[in-house]
Amino acid sequence: MSFWKRTKYVLNPQTLRYEVARRSIWSIIATILSYLITGVGFAVITIYVAYRFFDSPKEKALKREIENLRSQYVLLQSKINKLQLALNDIQERDKNIYRVILEAEPLPDDIRDAGFGGSVISDYENFDNEDIIKQTQQKLLQVSKQFYVQSKSLDELAELAKNKSELLASIPAIIPIQVKDLKRQVTSGFGWRIHPIYKTQEFHPGLDFPSNQGTPVYATGNGKVEFASVDNSGYGLHIIVNHGFGYQTLYGHLSKIAVRLGEKVKRGQLIGYVGSTGLSTAPHLHYEVIKNNEKVNPINYIFSGISPEDYAILIERANQSTQSFD
Repeated sequence: MSFWKRTKYVLNPQTLRYEVARRSIWSIIATILSYLITGVGFAVITIYVAYRFFDSPKEKALKREIENLRSQYVLLQSKINKLQLALNDIQERDKNIYRVILEAEPLPDDIRDAGFGGSVISDYENFDNEDIIKQTQQKLLQVSKQFYVQSKSLDELAELAKNKSELLASIPAIIPIQVKDLKRQVTSGFGWRIHPIYKTQEFHPGLDFPSNQGTPVYATGNGKVEFASVDNSGYGLHIIVNHGFGYQTLYGHLSKIAVRLGEKVKRGQLIGYVGSTGLSTAPHLHYEVIKNNEKVNPINYIFSGISPEDYAILIERANQSTQSFD
């Protein structure tokens, strides 16, 4: 039976009897409204709690997709960082090797860096992952600009190289002995070192390659032997090759010479053997590169027949402040 059909009684104070209560239409309407308001309120609260604290299947799927995209962005950033490292190596060789060899003007740093800095205008403002998206966009933009500049630089160098085949063949470009383990076979590089005999800080103008007595020594570029003997310089039995174009190389502390004064040599040709003559404490090859009568770092002139990994090891070993052998 419905609530408005139930019979209700009220006490009549005059007759002192219970009489059937007469309900007005407004009373019935008010009761109905109260039930409706209570039901609607309960429904609203239920819906709010459900949407506030519980995800729908569609929302769960969207959250999984967002998390997956975030992981992909992180992976993409890692790949971009690796590309940046590879690009840095190419830029370093371009600046300190290729342009030096081809005697080309170095690119200004602001052009080489392709306008590093600034910000990216993002189409994802107020997104939860806005920062990581902006960072990825920024790195992609920087690397793409740098690769474009570097490609133009290499195009320029390639054009210069077409007319400099003789120069390229003459430039000292290889390691002068066969090296199986660069970690053990380069002990001292270009710079200030402790002299092994005088025990004082002296400038070491070349690279020391320790090796067994009698190890073959090779010319690092085409040229002409302009010295092959002993003098009072401390190099002992040594060879100087004039490569032309302002370049010379020196091979010191040899045990034996395999070329004659005035002989023309080719890159990779046997010219002598490792020894310990002159001011030397152990068998090794002391190797120098001279450009326009100035001794320069041979590291910048070793770029042929060596992998990027070995080149990195060579730089690391040569930069260590150890005692030289001469």
